[in-house]
Amino acid sequence: MTIRLPVFRLPLLVLGAVLASILVLAGAPARAQNIVVMVNGDPITDFDIEQRSKLDQLTTQKAPSRQDVINVLIDDKIKLKEGKKYGVDPTASDINQSYEGMAQRMRISPDQLTKSLEVKGVRPEALKNRMKSEMVWTSLVRGRFKEKLLVSEKDVADKVREGGDEKLQIEGTEYKMQPIVLIVPRGSSAAFQETRMKEAEQYRSRVGSCEEANSLFRSTPNATIRDSVTKTTADLPEALRKVLDDTAIGHLTAPEVTKAGIEMVVLCSRKPTTIDTPKKREIREKMYTEKYEKTQRVYLDELRKAAMIEYRNH
Repeated sequence: MTIRLPVFRLPLLVLGAVLASILVLAGAPARAQNIVVMVNGDPITDFDIEQRSKLDQLTTQKAPSRQDVINVLIDDKIKLKEGKKYGVDPTASDINQSYEGMAQRMRISPDQLTKSLEVKGVRPEALKNRMKSEMVWTSLVRGRFKEKLLVSEKDVADKVREGGDEKLQIEGTEYKMQPIVLIVPRGSSAAFQETRMKEAEQYRSRVGSCEEANSLFRSTPNATIRDSVTKTTADLPEALRKVLDDTAIGHLTAPEVTKAGIEMVVLCSRKPTTIDTPKKREIREKMYTEKYEKTQRVYLDELRKAAMIEYRNH
């Protein structure tokens, strides 16, 4: 059984805020390689414990206990072994992509992220190892227990009604659109990027329908048009909703510079629809989270009982 890895988003907002303000390179600590625990034949060293302790302290702003850190590292080893059993084994490229994504969300470069970690005595591998275990575990739990994690509409509706005469749905808008990218290779000059922006504006004046956009961009070198996506008011941030509401059907949104290049969206349709109320969405997410936490806890407990955990110098 092979489970497809989802796009990973690491919830380390506190860590990001701390690291973004620290961009000075400092020396890494001396590596103590004394083995503390063996987990299914795989060692956890004093250095591993020291690194995770520092990383967790950055995340939570609290110093974790040594035993708590050891337990987390044991869990990581168990999760990774279980992942390999089911074909969930992210590559170095997958991990690096998540690392770059985190840097991007912090509005800094991957090198700056590395430096901001090292100034706190944390090697980037410590964060990457944590990312890997979370990627694997999320994929495993969601893949293996998909049916168990389903939240029924009836249960959600019943829960909403417990709070009184709450509405379940409200009026909204459905948008059908296709993202377009004019490719700008990494390292390109500012002049080249400016040229591509001018090209994007020229394309905007030529396109008047989704059909025209597909015909144009599927035959244009160094440009791509992606498959259509349908989103509702509830799925989009307010700023993007306003842009789409102000865009004529069949036309392109204003070009924006992104990591991929120059991006635009062609709006194929916009029509009224009904969407879940914020209260209903909140309750559904809470019910899913509760199911997920309970399921993953039972799963991990079973794996821990079956694991070979041997303490050495504890």
